[in-house]
Amino acid sequence: MSEQKTERVADAHVRNWVDLYAPEATRPYLRMARLDRPIGYWLLFWPCAFSLGMAAVARPQTGFSFWYLALFFIGAVAMRGAGCTLNDIVDRDIDDKVERTRSRPIPSGQVSVKQALIFLVLQCLVGLVVLLQFNDFTKILGISSIGLVIIYPFMKRITYWPQLFLGLAFNWGALMGWAAMFGELHYPAYLLYAGSILWTIGYDTIYALQDKEDDAMIGVKSTARLFGQYAREITAAFYFGSVALWWLAVDGAGVGRTFLLVAWTVPLLLIWQIATIKPDEGENCLVRFKANHWVGLALALSLYIEFRF
Repeated sequence: MSEQKTERVADAHVRNWVDLYAPEATRPYLRMARLDRPIGYWLLFWPCAFSLGMAAVARPQTGFSFWYLALFFIGAVAMRGAGCTLNDIVDRDIDDKVERTRSRPIPSGQVSVKQALIFLVLQCLVGLVVLLQFNDFTKILGISSIGLVIIYPFMKRITYWPQLFLGLAFNWGALMGWAAMFGELHYPAYLLYAGSILWTIGYDTIYALQDKEDDAMIGVKSTARLFGQYAREITAAFYFGSVALWWLAVDGAGVGRTFLLVAWTVPLLLIWQIATIKPDEGENCLVRFKANHWVGLALALSLYIEFRF
């Protein structure tokens, strides 16, 4: 295999586990599923955890389901991988023109489109097996998100708001966890979903700042390009909106003083991102984007602590 076919993807950590330990034949597929860059599946998973935690707070006698939590994690890894594989198939010609993405498996020649399609189907089957473990309402709810997943990769060609469509698809778990516990949806779940969408628009704008020059040259649209010199201020507004909607959601679920004592870390982490971001420095933006893993962990833990104590 040539040197080009064994190199790591440009935005993966130098010492990620895929490049260090995975069998060489599997590496292109694991890279395509972004398993060398776990931030993506964590950000898909955290809204599921938020929703489970909020449902436990709302109805403590039902308890917190660690079984559902594990299922959502497996589903997040599988469906994040499937979404990225679909995205790479659709964007293969664009990825070849962007410095950060031309080392991805398809444009670099590591994986053919046919092989990628087979891998996509296998990942979707894993997601289906996970979905079948839930109640009928949750199964239908999960299937109803497929349209959003399919259209998202095309949005960057159509609108300057692909981050909105990412948010709509990526935060479906904010509805799923509540549905899994209640068998129906109530207004706190919708507020949680809306807040998580604003969160995603914010953090994915930060992520897109890395590519704004390449995107401008090839005609790819993003909120990073749309917001321009006001990206910091507008992202701050989206983060503020996400915290406000999250508060309305958890208040509707019945959180108390314990939640308030521990959840202050959530807005603090978001404020740190906005206060220290340097929009013209790619590495700075990537670090702040990845810090949203800790935002998700902080909110999920706050809800679980509220339920337990």
